[in-house]
Amino acid sequence: MTQVEKQVTIVNKLGLHARAATQLVQLANQFDAEITLVKGEKQANANSVLGLMMLESHQGELVNIISEGPDAAAAMDAIEALIAKRFNESE
Repeated sequence: MTQVEKQVTIVNKLGLHARAATQLVQLANQFDAEITLVKGEKQANANSVLGLMMLESHQGELVNIISEGPDAAAAMDAIEALIAKRFNESE
């Protein structure tokens, strides 16, 4: 099984708040991959808005993303792009 792991920086001003987490979940659900975000001791499945919010990821913080499954690489690219685009928020 394919596994991809990357460390990304949360760049949007509000961090991984409700709307951003919802966008991430909707995006993650489009892929055949198990996606986990890890920050320090905490980790969350990318299919859980509440889990992602519990990570309390703020602007400038590093988050590890682990993607496993047939679509692992494509899912990682899409999630990386979403985070880089600041979750499409006008700041």
